[in-house]
Amino acid sequence: MTQPLALVLYEKLLPGSQLVNRLQDLNYRVQVLAEAAQLVERAEEAKPLLVLADLQSVRNDVCAAIARLRQNPATHHLPVIGFSANSPELEKAALAAGTTLIASETAILSHLPQFLEQALVVE
Repeated sequence: MTQPLALVLYEKLLPGSQLVNRLQDLNYRVQVLAEAAQLVERAEEAKPLLVLADLQSVRNDVCAAIARLRQNPATHHLPVIGFSANSPELEKAALAAGTTLIASETAILSHLPQFLEQALVVE
C-alpha cells in the first residue's frame, strides 16, 4: 500500500516544519507549499488525501486559495485542516472559504492523529 499524500501550506518555520515531521512520523508523504497561489494546481497534479494550511500569512491570501480549491471540480472534495494562532476573525473567514476543520498551532501538533481522523471521515 502506498503512503497517503498530504499537501502542507505554511510560511512560518514553526509550526510548519514540525507538522511536516509529525505527518511523516504517521507515514504520510508530504509536499510543502510556500505559495498559496500554487495550491489548486498542485492539488490537481498530486492528488493528495488532504491539505493542511497555516491560515496566517504575510505573503498569501490563504482563505482565497482555499475558496479556489473548493470551487474547482477536481479538488472540491479535499479535506482542508487550517491552523492558526488563535484569530477568531481569520478562523471565521477560513470556515466561510471552505476549511473543513480549524485548530490552533499547538493543538494541531499535539492532536494531529485525531484531527486527521476527524477530517477524513466520509460523510
